[in-house]
Amino acid sequence: MSTIAQIAANMKLESPVMAATSLEMRNDALARIREALLSNKEAIFAANAADLAAAEESGVAAPIVKRLKFDEGKLAGVCEGIADLIKLADPVGHVSLKRELDEGLVLVRETVPIGVIGVIFEARPDALVQISTLCLKSGNCAVLKGGSETMNTNKALFEVIHAAAVEAGLPATCLFQAEAREEISELLACDESVDLLIPRGSNAFVRYIMDNTRIPVMGHADGICHVYVDADADVQKAVDVVVDAKTQYVAVCNAAETLLVARGIAPKAVPAIAQALANKGVEVRGDAEVQALVDCVPATDEDWDTEYLSLTISIKVVDGVDEAIEHINKHGSHHTDAIVTENAATAERFLQLVDSAGVYWNVSTRFADGFRYGFGAEVGISTSKLHARGPVGLDGLVTYKYKLCGNGHVVADYASGVRSFHFRDLM
Repeated sequence: MSTIAQIAANMKLESPVMAATSLEMRNDALARIREALLSNKEAIFAANAADLAAAEESGVAAPIVKRLKFDEGKLAGVCEGIADLIKLADPVGHVSLKRELDEGLVLVRETVPIGVIGVIFEARPDALVQISTLCLKSGNCAVLKGGSETMNTNKALFEVIHAAAVEAGLPATCLFQAEAREEISELLACDESVDLLIPRGSNAFVRYIMDNTRIPVMGHADGICHVYVDADADVQKAVDVVVDAKTQYVAVCNAAETLLVARGIAPKAVPAIAQALANKGVEVRGDAEVQALVDCVPATDEDWDTEYLSLTISIKVVDGVDEAIEHINKHGSHHTDAIVTENAATAERFLQLVDSAGVYWNVSTRFADGFRYGFGAEVGISTSKLHARGPVGLDGLVTYKYKLCGNGHVVADYASGVRSFHFRDLM
């Protein structure tokens, strides 16, 4: 039986073949995958039922169990995502620079697949579908390692996806599923074969990946997102945005964890928002000023740095937008933060100075999602400032190479002054 190291090394050798496949072949693979998922749904649902039963028996929290579920709704969602992905332009072969350096010497910068991507994710089996199809569309090979809590569902999904991809003519090495837990450590050691790692999971999980590999890692360790309600906010609009950001789906990285409210509007906004949150079963933890306005749990300093991933939110009263910005940049995770205000100048200041991958005005933080951005889906959300940032779709799964074509040109001629450069952009 081959080891992960051997499989990754073989993938690396075969990755140029995958990169050279045509858009038509890759789109055909996606179409076949979509149809195969639909025709094999009963077997997939049965596998998921076994995972859900095991999770409930072991006492997994209800919000997490919800993430494990793969039902008709999740199937419809991933199939819609695949259909949208097929419609997107090919991210490979896009020329972003064409420059004549000298007569007959032309430089081109062209997008190419990254190569071999290792994706390690917890919970959500629909993530396996999104990740694998994005990697295939962008011409990448991928090693996929899902969490043990959805082992049966992941196996069923992978077998369907891989078979459909190979049937479409893609190389058998385009995808591999690692199943054993110890294979994570093996994968982290494959720095000569794996070009990029994308971890998706808890803070501790992502931090472990980042701290135990020499492979470049794209992702985020925390999802401490904020909503700031400005003094010039529409209170009902603030209620709607905060409730959605906190409760639409609590166990995700783009759910709001801290609410900041301008002191000038706090007496009106805090009670209205707190009541709406209470109606959804949310526990409020507030600072002294919030405690004076509503009945809540006293917040501690630790709350401002906590990603709850549950029906809990911390609320703090601030002087105004500048204190809100300072708080977010200090305590946030640079993921997604929102302002609610009717003042365009204040909104622009917030959008400019908050140092996050996504900064929103009068909308819920839950919009931070590749599908909602029109990317088809996403492999994850990155808070890094290098290569890709925010929801990572197709564009984040390609890099570029420089192609230089000439006619016997040599550097010695330019060093000696026989020839000289005359840079001229051709596009």
